[in-house]
Amino acid sequence: MHLSRYSAATDVGLQRSNNEDYYLSCPNLGLWVVADGMGGHAAGEVASAIVGQTIRDEVHQGHPLADAIQNSHRAVLSAAACGQGGQGMGSTAVALQVKGHHFKIAWVGDSRAYKWSPKSNTPLNQLTTDHSYVQMLYQSGAISEDELDTHPEKNIITQCLGSIELDSVTVDTVDGSWGKSDWIILCSDGLSDAISSTSINTILTNAGSVQVATKELIEAALAAGGKDNITVTVVEYPGKISRILRAISNIGSKIFKLNKN
Repeated sequence: MHLSRYSAATDVGLQRSNNEDYYLSCPNLGLWVVADGMGGHAAGEVASAIVGQTIRDEVHQGHPLADAIQNSHRAVLSAAACGQGGQGMGSTAVALQVKGHHFKIAWVGDSRAYKWSPKSNTPLNQLTTDHSYVQMLYQSGAISEDELDTHPEKNIITQCLGSIELDSVTVDTVDGSWGKSDWIILCSDGLSDAISSTSINTILTNAGSVQVATKELIEAALAAGGKDNITVTVVEYPGKISRILRAISNIGSKIFKLNKN
């Protein structure tokens, strides 16, 4: 049983007429997804929805998370070929799968996952590495880390789901374990491009709950201009509810033994 508390929300932003982001929350599968579509009205939102729904169906069938994302790439290509959405539509994706106290993150594009560990010396840790042009420049030594957030071509991604140039995509993954106070945050670049990691960390530190954190992160991105669609999912360490259920189970066992005696 997957028992993480979570909160997820999306906002069209202040400068777009439609929302091409998509989020999926399936706690029964231990699965959360954020997808950021591209391709214009009636296309980007089609692509991101296909991505999210394909990942859900594939995981439900027992396929590994990376394979599920790879198959969502094929699903977008197939849909476009059949006239659904539009030619050239695509989407990024970042997905979280929780199994007990362990998790896996998989992604394509520049939607991100962060782990927030308030008891760490560096509470906010970016788990994903953007598939972007500026990230490629940084890794090659052409630009400094300080230039990542200010480079004029920072929004150019190097691969996306549905790209007609790619028979398959490179799905990166990272595995980890939860700490007892940890949260994992998934977001589209409408958040990460709008506010700094320092601001994200401050909001999480002061939030008190995943619901407040989600709301305040979106509000901060809107206050910064809301240039893009903004989607945020915050998932809490799953052990808190597990401990409550174990305590209830132990009480029930004790009552049963008393009645039996």
